[in-house]
Amino acid sequence: MRPTRPLLALFLLVLLTFGCARHKKGKNATATAEPVRTEAAAPAVAPTAARDLTDVMTDELQLRPDQQVKVRAILSSTVTQVNDAQKQFAGNRIGLMTELKRINASSEGQLRQVLTPTQYKNYQVKKRAMQAEMQARKSNQ
Repeated sequence: MRPTRPLLALFLLVLLTFGCARHKKGKNATATAEPVRTEAAAPAVAPTAARDLTDVMTDELQLRPDQQVKVRAILSSTVTQVNDAQKQFAGNRIGLMTELKRINASSEGQLRQVLTPTQYKNYQVKKRAMQAEMQARKSNQ
């Protein structure tokens, strides 16, 4: 596996959690007109994404309660950093990708410290399945 793949996989996992349906809440039924955008901007990652992804990781990796708190903090920080990077590098795709790789490397390192070696190995193996689960939940909204 190429070294950048795990980093991008974590970023995709975070992005795919946008609007996860694990903890559905009532949606507003009002229809509003949306202004036409001149530049396609990346969608912001929902603040609930960290919570939802932590729940999936808890189920898949059997996280202990103390690990769950730490993982949620790591993922919340990652979501905030990704959203900030999307704003900062809105017109600079290369700059954005570079920053996202840095964010992913940091998050992966933090997760590696929190998870046991077995959990981290399982995380690497199940990462794509968790991404697919998060995408399916997003699609079912």
